[in-house]
Amino acid sequence: MSVGIKTSRSSWFETLVIVVEALAIAMFVRIFFYQPFNIPSGSMKETLLIGDYLFVSKLSYGYSKFSFPFSPNIFEGRIFGAEPKRGDVAVFKLPRDNSTDYIKRVIGLPGDEIQMKNGQLFINGAAIPKEPAGEFTTFEEGRERTIPVFEETLPNGVKYKVLDSDPNGPYDNTGVYKVPEGHYFMMGDNRDNSTDSRVRSAVGFVPYENFIGRAEIIFFSAKVDEPDAFRWYAPWTWPFDIRWNRFFNLVR
Repeated sequence: MSVGIKTSRSSWFETLVIVVEALAIAMFVRIFFYQPFNIPSGSMKETLLIGDYLFVSKLSYGYSKFSFPFSPNIFEGRIFGAEPKRGDVAVFKLPRDNSTDYIKRVIGLPGDEIQMKNGQLFINGAAIPKEPAGEFTTFEEGRERTIPVFEETLPNGVKYKVLDSDPNGPYDNTGVYKVPEGHYFMMGDNRDNSTDSRVRSAVGFVPYENFIGRAEIIFFSAKVDEPDAFRWYAPWTWPFDIRWNRFFNLVR
């Protein structure tokens, strides 16, 4: 009898050890390699949709204090750093509070001059090619809406899609933004519905130290902003409310 009890207890202990080890490995990977994030807003449509869940590579830019939970003030600057490239989709800490996570596209590098004229992006005085690329159907404020899509091509050859929902949007015409050294200019792909570096009081220029990592791959996506929104409590609806075609899509 005692042997059986001892064996049972040993089995429970071994299971507990395995669970603890698995959690420790998961936490290690999350802190140093890949961190999961979800998309709560439509500022990066059509590249990223509300309800997308993605992995962000922390290896891409190295580590700063903002790479770790609670941003401990253990060192300044970055270690094992690599600079963000123009066109990267990156997660960063909002400079205004150094705690809120934002995700946008890297548009301006240190020393660049960025400007919007009639909805067209200019980098260092040169217009960025903007070609029609169809339409995108989205749901806003409970109704379906079709928005023109354009493809932009950055000077380094990176191509991506942007939405232009308002030909006379509030930030379609701006002054020149001169990006300071050690900072970057970030913009959302949903140009007329994105609070980004064009809004100095809200985002402004993003310090290199504030970068967390580069968005790499979507591992899950659910319809949370549409009439047939995903419901965790209704598993019988999951096959219809999950965006299966977005699983394992690379973020570019």
